[in-house]
Amino acid sequence: MQRITLSIDDDLAAALDRHMKKRRYTSRSEALRDILREAQVREKEEEGDGKGFCVATLAYVYDHETRDLGRRLTQAQHKHHDLQVATLHVHLDHDSCLEVSVLRGPANAVRALADETVSQRGVRHGQLHVVPAKVTQERHAHGSGRHEHEHVRVG
Repeated sequence: MQRITLSIDDDLAAALDRHMKKRRYTSRSEALRDILREAQVREKEEEGDGKGFCVATLAYVYDHETRDLGRRLTQAQHKHHDLQVATLHVHLDHDSCLEVSVLRGPANAVRALADETVSQRGVRHGQLHVVPAKVTQERHAHGSGRHEHEHVRVG
């Protein structure tokens, strides 16, 4: 690990301290490392062709009373069933639902599904969180024998 010295103006230092307190970091170094990791992920996505593998969560709030919205959302999920791992559905009140989908696959396909979802009429809020990953095939023992299966490696 390298040690660096950073000079920033008082306003940025205060913003970093607020960020640190809000997210409960124990040090400025930890906060800055996470900020830089996020920037690194965005940079890789911008430079790449979007075909890199990722795991992601898509969280969105929608009005379940919006005409045909439930059907449209379900159709989009089925159309992209290969990206879907799991979906959690929560009723927030009489009109609003929160869904959180765990996704995995090519980053461009995951982003396309997210865009298709959050752009639907009746979807009020949407946020995609993408984590670059790699899929590896590994052979090893689990219990009573050796077998090969895939692992998702986040690094």
